[in-house]
Amino acid sequence: MLSALDRRHTVAPPGYSRWLIPPAALAIHLCIGQVYATSVYKNSLIAHFDTSQTAIGVIFSIAIVMLGLSAAVAGTWVEANGPRKAMFVSACFWATGFLVGSLGIATKQLWLLYLGYGLLGGIGLGIGYISPVSTLIKWFPDRPGLATGLAIMGFGGGAMVASPLSRQLLSFYDAGYDPANAGSTASGSALVWLFVTLGLGYFVIMMFGVANVRVPAQGWRPAGFDPASVAAKPLVTTANVSAANAVKTRSFWLLWVVLFCNVTAGIGILEQASPMIQDFFRDNGTSAVTVAAAGGFVGLLSLFNMAGRFVWSSTSDVIGRKPIYLVYLGVGMVLYALLALVGQTSTALFVLLACVILSFYGGGFATVPAYLRDLFGTFQVGAIHGRLLTAWSAAGIAGPLIVNGFLDAQGEPGSLTAAAYRPALFTMVGVLAVGFLANLLVRPVPQRYHEPAAEQDAHQDRDVDEDTTTQRSGTR
Repeated sequence: MLSALDRRHTVAPPGYSRWLIPPAALAIHLCIGQVYATSVYKNSLIAHFDTSQTAIGVIFSIAIVMLGLSAAVAGTWVEANGPRKAMFVSACFWATGFLVGSLGIATKQLWLLYLGYGLLGGIGLGIGYISPVSTLIKWFPDRPGLATGLAIMGFGGGAMVASPLSRQLLSFYDAGYDPANAGSTASGSALVWLFVTLGLGYFVIMMFGVANVRVPAQGWRPAGFDPASVAAKPLVTTANVSAANAVKTRSFWLLWVVLFCNVTAGIGILEQASPMIQDFFRDNGTSAVTVAAAGGFVGLLSLFNMAGRFVWSSTSDVIGRKPIYLVYLGVGMVLYALLALVGQTSTALFVLLACVILSFYGGGFATVPAYLRDLFGTFQVGAIHGRLLTAWSAAGIAGPLIVNGFLDAQGEPGSLTAAAYRPALFTMVGVLAVGFLANLLVRPVPQRYHEPAAEQDAHQDRDVDEDTTTQRSGTR
């Protein structure tokens, strides 16, 4: 049965619609996007384990760090074994992470929660995040930004589904839990059943993606597509570069800096969003923004984060990847400066500036796989993407540290004002400036790093099932 996961069994038959691939990718990304919804049950976990916010917050940090590390380490394996096997492995790790985590909650062993949701779940996150990328790019050589935006949009939207779902499940398993009350905490048994339900439910949904994903047959191209039209664009190569050679190029590390800077700036606001809007409009110790309104603001940011992944990455197909990152970083500098200088004058202006900034944050994630395809070709773009995601892990640490470090020096939470945020916001302007300069320096990859034609042909041959009978049985 496991042989059905092999790459050779996933070659699409003639006439297979490429538009069935984005839903398969979405099935994975909507599930693993749940990682952004961990704050929903954070207070319940703190109460259940009788521990600190930091101790529970470490779970999320481990998961994000493992996302980047597992994507980097397993990237080449994902390319060699194909999207179906990678998605299956991701689903197994992700579901097992929830189940081991539930055991930790049931026994009050916090280390099991670190091991389960943090370590094992984080591995599932990393493999699942990169598993559909190269496949989507191969199916959409004419619109790679659109294709990756459709899938990675799901990662941003996963929390929008998981947050209300988790609240309702907790209230179902614990009648004393009030999902409308921010101070309400659920019982330990409710948390156990929440993790079991999410683990099993996500596994079933991810199996939909496993069953439906396909790779294009050798030589396939969209109707009316001329590869020369794409290759004629600046920075778009017709050659291929291996993952091992990609990390030796200057362009890879410049793009690492670009992604690191874009994510560092965005995650700094995302992590502090709810208290930030309250602090910006605080007068004489009282904020004009209620807790409920701040919660709505966080939801709006999530919506723009998700929409930016699709809108901006699709726009990059028209104007190019390098120009769109100049927008993310250059306009982002202006928006951060405006937020620091005049953000406190109007809640509408504050919300508008923050939402556009978060749309650039999401857009940066969705556009980078297409940028990598332009520079390094399709040969091992998924593996290269995995290595680049270590920038996300680093930014996930740097962004909150920068913001929280400045805020800790300014005063106590609940007493801060807009002025307390200015040093952090102006620092983010400097971070974006570094990314802007790095993006300007990106150049085509030198020919000495290109794969020989024989290696590229061998790569293409792996996508083709030599046994025609086996191919047919695998695509019925």
